This record gives sequence, C-alpha cells and structure tokens, in this order.
Amino acid sequence: MKNQNRKNKSGSIASIGLFLLSFAFFNLSASSQDTKKKQTQVKTQIVLFDGSSTDAWKDIISDKFPEHGWVVKDGILTVLPKTEQQEGGHDIVTNGQYANFELELEVRLSEGANSGVKYMVVDSYAGKSGQYLGLEYQLIDNEKHPDALLGSNGNRKMATLYDIFPVPEKIKINPPGTWNKVKILVKSNQVEHWLNDQKVLEFDRNSDQFKELVGLSKYNTLENFGRQKEGHILLQGHGNEVSFRNIKLTTF
Repeated sequence: MKNQNRKNKSGSIASIGLFLLSFAFFNLSASSQDTKKKQTQVKTQIVLFDGSSTDAWKDIISDKFPEHGWVVKDGILTVLPKTEQQEGGHDIVTNGQYANFELELEVRLSEGANSGVKYMVVDSYAGKSGQYLGLEYQLIDNEKHPDALLGSNGNRKMATLYDIFPVPEKIKINPPGTWNKVKILVKSNQVEHWLNDQKVLEFDRNSDQFKELVGLSKYNTLENFGRQKEGHILLQGHGNEVSFRNIKLTTF
C-alpha cells in the first residue's frame, strides 16, 4: 500500500510539473507574440512636403511631378487655377501607398475654391482604369462655392467625407486666405477627420451605414469603394488656387 501511495504521489508531482511547464511555454509564446505585435506597430514619420522637395509626389498623367500647374514658393505648395491663360494644375498623388496612418497638413483656400485631399486612392476600379479614385476629405469655401449646397444633408461641405458623411454645422473654419489645419487618421477600418484640432467626423469603412451611404452617393457603381487595405494620398487640382504646407504622414 505504501508503494502504491508513493507511485500516486510521484504521478501527481509529475502531472503538476507538466502543467507548469505547459503554462510557462504558453506564457512565453504569448509574450513572444505580443513583442512581435508591438514591433509591427512602430511609428514612422514621412515628410511628404518639407517646403521645397516634391519627390514624394507624381502627376497622375505623366507619372512624375508636373512641370506646370503646381508651384513651390516660400515653403508653400500651390496648385494654380484654371484661367483663359493657363490650364491649371492636375491632381497629384504620392508615390507610396499607405494602410494605417495619420496625415497632417495645413491648407489655404482662395475665395470660392473647391478642392480635396483624397486617401485610400487606387486606379484599379473596374471600368475606371487610370483614374485615381478614393475617399475625399472635402476642402471648399462653404459660402462661395455652389457645390457646398449640393449633395445630401450638407455632405459636400468643408471637412466632410465628400458626398457620403456630413459634419456638424458648428465647427471652426478659418476663412479663405488663411490657413486651416487638417488631419486624417486611418486605423484599419476606423477613420477620423479633424479640422483645426477638432474631431469633426468618425466612421467605420466596413459598417453597414458606410456601405449604405456609398450606395446613395456618386460612387455607387464602384465595387468596394473606399475599403482597400492601402492606397495613395491625392491632392486635388480642381480649377481653383489652393495652397498646402507642412504635409507629414505618420504610419503605424
């Protein structure tokens, strides 16, 4: 009987030892996975415009930065307006594509201007080959440009997700001729629009609401519009003079 008790006791100790070893291995494995996850979340800052270099950008037509239509002067990047004397600037896009990021820049509209900053931009929508399309942070003079009164529920006004989501009526907008701070935050499907240090819009790119509103918008024929894993950043040339400065991107 004593020998049997010793055997049972030895078996119990062995079982406990095996359990502890398994537990330790599990914790080590989990810790390793957490470390890898943290390593993949390292933030990287990319200066898209430092006041002089346009190396980060290309024309959607020539695949290089345009020789005409955009000018760099006094640390400011400006798209020229369309007039009888000049055609004006076309859209430009970043050479790189980005998934999770925080985009910050300053924007100065001329009176009556209409433009935009687009993100998650691709040129591969069916039937739209060569056209760079994506989600648009609307830049517009709400008081002087007629497009601000179109759309639905004000979804074409300053800082909206153009033709999809509106923003509150009472937000701080600096007038044309002065600078506005713009920020776009993308974390997987979660997106935020900021204007002058105020969050004005938050939405989920994979939500039923987003899909429904896209279906009611001008983008309703584009399959999975705005739901790419990554895309270019685009500065719009829309026939009006608009200036940009301090354009930086933080990826994570």
